Amino acid sequence: MLEIKPKPAVAAPQAHNRIRVLSLLVVDGQNTLTKVSGVIRRRGFHVRGISVGPSRQPGHSRITLQIDHGHAEADQVRKQLERLVEVVEVEDLTGDDVHNRELVVATVAASELDALLKRGAKVLSTGSDGTTVEFSGDADQVADFVNELARHGIVDVVRSGPVVMRKSE
Repeated sequence: MLEIKPKPAVAAPQAHNRIRVLSLLVVDGQNTLTKVSGVIRRRGFHVRGISVGPSRQPGHSRITLQIDHGHAEADQVRKQLERLVEVVEVEDLTGDDVHNRELVVATVAASELDALLKRGAKVLSTGSDGTTVEFSGDADQVADFVNELARHGIVDVVRSGPVVMRKSE
């Protein structure tokens, strides 16, 4: 059985201040993600979350990065990313009014799922090894949900990276 360590009750107050959210519009290509990750690696950033998907523009993708560093360092990496030929646009969404979602899909051994369903989880399937559920929310909601799952006996779990979009004005 997979062991998930519960989130500490009190998070360090500086931790969220160091998380930067960058949204990149990039030209699709075989080495685009490698070049982007190379810039981040060379600067010594810790990537806390990443998601990549197609954008509205044909031939382009959207990369959302959560990196663990302060404002000045994030500005440096943003400028270096903008220099890459494959990068069309870099937006720092940190502190902006955004929709921020993550997805978790997990199989739990528990037969009693009322607590999970009351939190908004959706049952995807049931089988002999357990019930598979999905849940989406902001990073804190997903972390709390995973902690709740741990009490029900997690068989397997997968969690997406952040998907962030600026809210309409």
